Amino acid sequence: MRLARYIAMSGYCSRRQASRHIDAGEVMFNGRIAEHIDHVQVGDLVQLAGQTLTLKAAFSYWLFNKPVGVDCNLRAHHSASLLHLLPLDAGRIYPVGRLDKDSHGLLLLTDDGELCQRLIHPDFYHPKTYHVQVERAFDETFLRAMAMGVQLREGLTRTCQIRRIAPDQFEIVLTQGLNRQIRKMAQMLGYKVIDLQRVALANLTLDGLALGAWRQLSASEVEALQLSLTRD
Repeated sequence: MRLARYIAMSGYCSRRQASRHIDAGEVMFNGRIAEHIDHVQVGDLVQLAGQTLTLKAAFSYWLFNKPVGVDCNLRAHHSASLLHLLPLDAGRIYPVGRLDKDSHGLLLLTDDGELCQRLIHPDFYHPKTYHVQVERAFDETFLRAMAMGVQLREGLTRTCQIRRIAPDQFEIVLTQGLNRQIRKMAQMLGYKVIDLQRVALANLTLDGLALGAWRQLSASEVEALQLSLTRD
C-alpha cells in the first residue's frame, strides 16, 4: 500500500495532508525519513509526530452545522478554531474540505482519510450545494456567466449548476472547490457575496440539524455515501 494511503487509512489525516507531512520529512518509515515511493507491508513501522500509525478497524463520521465565525483550522491556540467545539467523544476527526470563517452550513468531519480524499479531490466531481446572497439583485446574464465558468487567477472555473431562489440569492452546485471560489466568481462579475451557506455535500444535507449542532451519521447514511463514491 502506498505510504500516503496508509497514513490516510490510519485515520491520522487525509491523503492530501499525508503527502504534505511526507514532503516536510515528518514521517518515519522503518526508522528513516519516509519517501513518497515507500510502500507499506505487514511488519513495516510508520511513525508521524512520534505516533506509531496502524490501520483503523472502524471510522467516525460527524456532521456539524457551522456558524459564521468558526475557523476550520484545528489549532489549539486559535480561539475561533473548530477544535474547541469538537464533541468530546468524537476522537481525532478533521474537516472534509474547508468552509470559510465567514461562511456557514454543512461541514463533514471524519477520520476516514480515503473517504475524505474522494470527496474533496476535484477529479471525482462530487457535488457541493450552496445558497448564496449577494448585495443586490442580479440578472440572467450573471447566472449564465457563473454557470459557464469565470476566469480567476487559478484558471477558468468548472461549469456548474445554478438557479435563482430570490432577486439577490441563488443556489449553486460546485464539483470543484477552489479557495473562496464562489466569492471570487461573484466578485469578478461585479457582485459581493454577503451570505454563503453550504446546504449539501454529496447525499448529505442539513435537514433537522440546528445551527451549531453536531450529529453522527447513521449507518445507512455512511453506507449510501460510500456507495455513491464507489460508483465514480
